[in-house]
Amino acid sequence: MSYEMLVGLNVVDGKKYEAYRENMKPILSKYGGGFNYDFKVAEVFLSQAEHDINRLFTIHFPDRKTMKSFFSDDEYAKVKKQFYDHAVTSATVLADYSSKQDHS
Repeated sequence: MSYEMLVGLNVVDGKKYEAYRENMKPILSKYGGGFNYDFKVAEVFLSQAEHDINRLFTIHFPDRKTMKSFFSDDEYAKVKKQFYDHAVTSATVLADYSSKQDHS
């Protein structure tokens, strides 16, 4: 069983966002997390979000508690501040759910 989120972002600086991903992945791995899908969105036909979405991905963790620990990790916070906060103007969790899928 794992916990997974479907997330939409508005990325305004692709290079900084890629640096964020590169620097956060080792921390994410430490928590048993990872990505299953990752898309750049070319065109949006319908959206309930109050902002643009040009990136869509799924991120998974062993469980919800581990996800919360990851996002409150001090090392992650430093990476987020250095890269993500300058690369992304908004984020929307479109769905979150528990899954029986094996993500290894």
